[in-house]
Amino acid sequence: MVEFLDALSAIQAPTLNVYSFLFSLFSSALLAYLLGFFYVRYGSSISNRKRFAKNFVLLAVTTTLIITVVKSSLALSLGLVGALSIVRFRSAIKEPEELAFLFLTIAIGLGFGADQWKITYLAFIVILAILYFRYSRQVSDEGHGVFLSLQGKKSHTVTLSSISKILNKHCKDVYLKRMDDESHMLELTFLVDMPSFSHLESLTHDLHSLDSSLKVTYFGSQV
Repeated sequence: MVEFLDALSAIQAPTLNVYSFLFSLFSSALLAYLLGFFYVRYGSSISNRKRFAKNFVLLAVTTTLIITVVKSSLALSLGLVGALSIVRFRSAIKEPEELAFLFLTIAIGLGFGADQWKITYLAFIVILAILYFRYSRQVSDEGHGVFLSLQGKKSHTVTLSSISKILNKHCKDVYLKRMDDESHMLELTFLVDMPSFSHLESLTHDLHSLDSSLKVTYFGSQV
């Protein structure tokens, strides 16, 4: 074991090109910023997308720095593995879309940290083109509506089925975006398309007829 550690310490790390590193750092920051702008504009997550997207630049440049440092040394790479094994990342991410954009941000940092500039730029352009096509089709299918959030205690009246019947009665289209089913609480989020805002009052009245304590919240689709 001692001989192995001595061999690792004897390995000479290649000299880091400062200008190349700065180019990678600024490039990863630029692409992460553009990705954040794209996510805020076209993302379908109901969370605060502007606030969430602010993490992209920091995550990308940090990943670039880590990969740039550890790629030149096997010892540092092993040390990174050991460090990550004791670090616990806890996050309240509930939507797959958020996780997908985080992975894409990390991929940007990995690409520039490994000096794979061309393939990173090319992949970024292709992926954003695919996502733009997907989201444009999604907006066309779902139309323009508002998000409806419902929170209440589960009962024989407050169920997904009973709520869906009321929504289908008042809305032209109904899309279930999130469902949190806990032991005693039920939280639902829908994207609904109503003929006019005059239907909001009657819809809210019918929802409260299920349970007067049911919390009903409307908010715009662009968060």
